[in-house]
Amino acid sequence: MRTRSFLTVLLWSSVFYVIHMTPSQKRTNKHSHSERITGLSENDGKTLHRTKRGWMWNQFFLLEEYTGPDTQYVGKLHTDQDKGDGNLKYILTGDGAGSLFIIDENTGDIHAVKKLDREEKSLYVLRAKAIDRKTGRQVEPESEFIIKIHDINDNEPKFTKDIYTASIPEMSGVGTSVIQVTATDADDANYGNSAKVVYSILQGQPYFSVDPETGIIKTALPDMSRENREQYQVVIQAKDMGGQMGGLSGTTTVNITLTDVNDNPPRFPQSSYQFSSPESAPPGTPLGRIKANDPDMGENAETEYSISNGDGSDMFDIITDKDTQEGIITVKKHLDFENKVLYTLRVEATNTHPDPRFLQLGPFKDTALVKISVEDTDEPPVFSRPWYLIEVDEDAKEGSIVGQVVAQDPDVARNAIKYSVDRHTDLDRIFNIYSGNGSLFLSKPLDREETPWHNITVIATEINNPKQSSQIPVFIRILDINDHAPEFANYYETFVCENAKAGQLIQTVSAIDKDQPPQGHKFFFELVPEFAVHPNFSVVDNKDNTAGIMTRRNGYSRSKTSTYLLPIIIFDNDYPIQSSTGTLTIRVCTCDSQGNMQSCSAEALLLPAGLSTGALVAILLCIIILLVLVVLFTALKRQRKKEPLIISKDDVRDNIVTYNDEGGGEEDTQAFDIGTLRNPEAREESKMRRDVIPETIFQIRRTAPLWENIDVQDFIHRRLKENDLDPAAPPYDSLATYAYEGNDSIANSLSSLESLTTEGNQDYDYLSDWGPRFKKLADMYGGEDSDRD
Repeated sequence: MRTRSFLTVLLWSSVFYVIHMTPSQKRTNKHSHSERITGLSENDGKTLHRTKRGWMWNQFFLLEEYTGPDTQYVGKLHTDQDKGDGNLKYILTGDGAGSLFIIDENTGDIHAVKKLDREEKSLYVLRAKAIDRKTGRQVEPESEFIIKIHDINDNEPKFTKDIYTASIPEMSGVGTSVIQVTATDADDANYGNSAKVVYSILQGQPYFSVDPETGIIKTALPDMSRENREQYQVVIQAKDMGGQMGGLSGTTTVNITLTDVNDNPPRFPQSSYQFSSPESAPPGTPLGRIKANDPDMGENAETEYSISNGDGSDMFDIITDKDTQEGIITVKKHLDFENKVLYTLRVEATNTHPDPRFLQLGPFKDTALVKISVEDTDEPPVFSRPWYLIEVDEDAKEGSIVGQVVAQDPDVARNAIKYSVDRHTDLDRIFNIYSGNGSLFLSKPLDREETPWHNITVIATEINNPKQSSQIPVFIRILDINDHAPEFANYYETFVCENAKAGQLIQTVSAIDKDQPPQGHKFFFELVPEFAVHPNFSVVDNKDNTAGIMTRRNGYSRSKTSTYLLPIIIFDNDYPIQSSTGTLTIRVCTCDSQGNMQSCSAEALLLPAGLSTGALVAILLCIIILLVLVVLFTALKRQRKKEPLIISKDDVRDNIVTYNDEGGGEEDTQAFDIGTLRNPEAREESKMRRDVIPETIFQIRRTAPLWENIDVQDFIHRRLKENDLDPAAPPYDSLATYAYEGNDSIANSLSSLESLTTEGNQDYDYLSDWGPRFKKLADMYGGEDSDRD
């Protein structure tokens, strides 16, 4: 019968702990038949027979965190094929093989060479096999087994936070939840109590408590007040092993703050306050501050101040300073020491946000008594009225009293007062005042038509203290009297047609009056008595302050009478009655059939309606023709200014002379004199052009005189350079030609131009024999008379 060997692992017992072997949950079918192990017995060497296996090793336990001096022994790998001759070799593979776990390849002993941590890795899966050294073949199939790290309590509980922060309203009831803390343990929760955590409180009693299982912190005392203590520090411990002796623990700190609630009413630190105010303090002046203390915070401490009662509730006010929660007492109305010197106020401070839960504790308000004394000050005089209105007749005489103002010193001393008029309001000095009693009187006559109202200012000043003064406006109305006669509203000048009929209206007149009677104006019109029955015209009063001028006969002759003067009397209806006479000028004119004026006498008024369309067109054409002539005349006159004058033969300026025939070159002597080149100082005189009328006279810059015997060529170059660089050169075009034939000519000069520079006299009579072409030269140089010329 073929024998089959099996690989077995032997686990040895530890010194302190028993290595438990877990039986297999199933039977192996690989080795289900009967197997035989051949071996020699120590006694007789009989063959041993082994029955079928009923279990197998599949899991082993090993302690973590082993701290012994030697390696930790795990177990032994052995097969019955091992004869002890060293032919077999044991090999270990899998998790940690060779690094954590080593095997003696000869004996099969397995050791853990490093300290193991279950929290890092809780189990290792290994495979073992035996190989024949000679053939390299496995003598046993590979067997797999598990080494599970057995947990020990080597980790303390750890909280999720080092410091917790929580808050809870003050005055909370017992058992009010504050916060929950949580601690975790890295040990195996399925093995023993190493990971079972229990919470307890180390610091914070008797104010708070903690649930040992959930870690919820709760209040333990009722009515904890923030005003007494606001911050609490609670230390919580978490301990494993169910809190038993020997368990590991960790701690955390919980900072708990009591938040404020409105559980305290405002309270004044004193029952009464005393303030003072000068009677001259204007409304709105702050007198002092009071404050009701409230130990609460934020909006729970907000306080509103008010005056509940007192005899000074109408004279004073109190406002709340939102930043400082103080009540500011201010003046509400003007104070008067002479009237009342002491006021009493009842001030109330109330919370603006009361908490209904604490209303049973009492009213959330407080009151205090405030006394305010009024101090006397030197006040300015006070007038009996805020303003004065005085009416004066227009014809009031100078020096007459028109009214009176009254003022007095409100102080107890009753100082004397003097009055004066502010001259800035009465520049014409029409009014004056008696300084002792305040009576106003006239200094100049009045004229309502010029100034119907006078607004002046009267000043009252204490005699003992001139700094104390007051002013009052005085409005003076000038009452009208009928002192002006009515007159025509306009200057009336009308016309009557020669073919006018009797009863025809030719003009309507009206009147004005500078006076202003209370009942309004009422004017009457009539002819002067001398013309009561006028043969030509009549006046018809229209009863509406107007009158119509009517014709009384048919036809008027311009040749006989060209103008009529009609005097009209105008009356008013006031007392005394005023009247004036106005004259109406009536011209006699020729009219068409519709009554439109066509022509009058030489002095007649020309009306635009009397001009026909043809006449207007003719006038316009005449005006246009005159304008065109003026424009043409102006243009021609400007053009003449620009044309050059007739060039004179005596012009000695530089010119270009054109010769169309031979000879006669000496005729250009009037245009240019070569002697100028030899005598440069001769050109220093400033001469104006005579061929063109200059529009602007320029200042010609004078140059320094050259030396008398300077070379002509150098002179020409210098003149050219001066003309090129001269910024004041005239703006008109000019061509200056300088020509020089050089020095030491082999041919003698035929010109007599240089004779001016020769001192001796020469005989030029031979020039007369040269013919008519040289006649001018013969006349110039032929004798003494010509030289003088």
